[in-house]
Amino acid sequence: MRREHIKYMENIPINIELLDIREYPIHWHEAIEILMILKGSIEATVESDTYRLIENEVEIINLDEAHSLSSNEPNLVLMLHIDPNFFQKYYEDIRNIYFYTDCAFEGEPQVGDNYEIFKKYLSTILCEAVQKGEDYDVYIRETLVELLYLLINEFHYLIYENRDLKDNAEQLQRYHRIAKYIFNNYNNKISLQDIAKKEFLSAQYLSNEIKYALGISFQDFVNLTRAEESVKLLLDTDMSISEISEEVGFSHTRYYNKHFKRHYKMTPLQYRKKYKMDEEKFNKAKQITSYDLGEALKYISSYLENYERYNYEEKISKINVDVYKNEGEFFHTYKDAIILPKASAILEKEIQEFLITIQKEIDFDYGILRDLFSREIGIYPEGNINFRYAKKIIDLILSVNLRPDIIFGFEEFTPARYKEIITNFLNYFQEEYGTYELSKWRYSIEKDAPEDFKKIFYGILSGEWGFTAKEEDIKDRDINSVYDMASVVPLVIDKAVNGDDPYILKAIDDIAREENPENAVFFGDKGLLNWEGIKKPAYHAFYFLSKLGDTVIEKGEGYIVTSKGEDFQLLLYTTGKENTERNLSLNIVNLWRDYRVVMYEASENANSAYNLWKALGEPLYLTDNEVELLKLASIPKITTDFRKKKPVQHFKLKIRGCGAILLMFYAT
Repeated sequence: MRREHIKYMENIPINIELLDIREYPIHWHEAIEILMILKGSIEATVESDTYRLIENEVEIINLDEAHSLSSNEPNLVLMLHIDPNFFQKYYEDIRNIYFYTDCAFEGEPQVGDNYEIFKKYLSTILCEAVQKGEDYDVYIRETLVELLYLLINEFHYLIYENRDLKDNAEQLQRYHRIAKYIFNNYNNKISLQDIAKKEFLSAQYLSNEIKYALGISFQDFVNLTRAEESVKLLLDTDMSISEISEEVGFSHTRYYNKHFKRHYKMTPLQYRKKYKMDEEKFNKAKQITSYDLGEALKYISSYLENYERYNYEEKISKINVDVYKNEGEFFHTYKDAIILPKASAILEKEIQEFLITIQKEIDFDYGILRDLFSREIGIYPEGNINFRYAKKIIDLILSVNLRPDIIFGFEEFTPARYKEIITNFLNYFQEEYGTYELSKWRYSIEKDAPEDFKKIFYGILSGEWGFTAKEEDIKDRDINSVYDMASVVPLVIDKAVNGDDPYILKAIDDIAREENPENAVFFGDKGLLNWEGIKKPAYHAFYFLSKLGDTVIEKGEGYIVTSKGEDFQLLLYTTGKENTERNLSLNIVNLWRDYRVVMYEASENANSAYNLWKALGEPLYLTDNEVELLKLASIPKITTDFRKKKPVQHFKLKIRGCGAILLMFYAT
């Protein structure tokens, strides 16, 4: 079969390849093909015409146009296929329109703003397809729509033949209707008189107008269409020449031979003998070498100079670090607090295991504890007060090296009962842990609590006991997809590095508190882990920060260097300027020892469980195997190195998508 099936890229209605083409036999497909010659030249035969395409030229091959490509020299061709079904959403008649370009070799150089814009659109699509930054599929679709209307307005087949039609919409539509009628009825008996009648014009007038618009007479255009369409039957069927002649609309085989030979310089039978081959021979005849698509970026970088999402190789953040510097202490304020699951859930074994993991790897100071004073814990609006259940919960919190930050809830209680609960709570736990330990805990009340409850709260805790008490604004249902995505990594790190108020996130997504989530996997809750224990990107941001030392050697935009004894740590992260990727040239001077280097990467394209979940088709629920797969996928990418003592150590690094890299230098 010469009709090729185009397999489009994931999530986008295109396929892009970078090829060296020496021989690509005649074929066709239901896709719009665009070629951009990056190096060398190729010869393109499209239907009955042959062109030589040279460096920096573009060519359009329309739906179902039989074409072949060849070259006797090394070349690089960017080949883009576009799904017509996507274009049809915006232009219903896409299957009845053709686009043409000029050919410099034939004396019509491809100059003008329309060609520059064309190449910029192609370059933008390539850039997004290679980099796969955040929402790259959206940017590709938007650019394709812009490209579609550029093609319609600047490369329309009728405008190619007659530029005057560009400014005459009525005439353009008329000739398009006529050409469309011929394309769809060439295999029937059609006459100029029939078309003239449809257009309410005289046959003589229409004859002149068609030649003016199409460049050839009506009958020649019909016969050319028939001859070109017959190629598919010659090469892809075993029909006889007379059967093909009749099928495409010629009244006699003699006429078919005559018109075919006029355009193809040989008879249909000679054409079939020369070019017909089975699929095995067709595949053997192809001489094509594929290259990594990223290699094309350097050839089209000039078209991306002002494209803000382009991270070209020369666009490198240069960082020079002198490890003899000392800019003071690094305060790990980001570890201040984490929001714990509701009190009753903390007794669940799985939750305890999650908290143990978090504390082992990050080690937060305080756990914000909600719903401790509730019916689930055995504390009722009236009756006896029993804190044994509450003690089990606090014991578990203390056992994972957290101190409680208790939110003293007030719901369902009268002021008198509220005062009784707080007083009894403090007396009970003073006996269990002592006043000193209680003074290290934190006590909070929600900001929207009634004033009479706040008065009781502050009066007992601050007045009677002398403890620090505060108001807390706990946004329990702050649902935002950013908490699932790699873009949260630099946000968390940047706040911590620059001493801003840190993000206070949940330990675990709380699906029980979310009303009608779109899925049970990633629904935008602010947990470090999802409810099945899969590490989310924010987890790695806190983990990397926890590895930093206590002394700041140096910090700047998108990086911080710290030390701990003779070891030091370097944390680099993407910034708004780099968008979703970052190329880094890192020079380190004054290393006083040999160092073993361990590099961790957490980024969009390295270990995002969210991205893998999307690649799985965004299932509403996960199987046990899928949960384990996503847990493995969320492990940071780790590499090791060894560096001997030298005046300058150089590292060339790339953060692959939004995220961060942590370099740990261990003295040996």
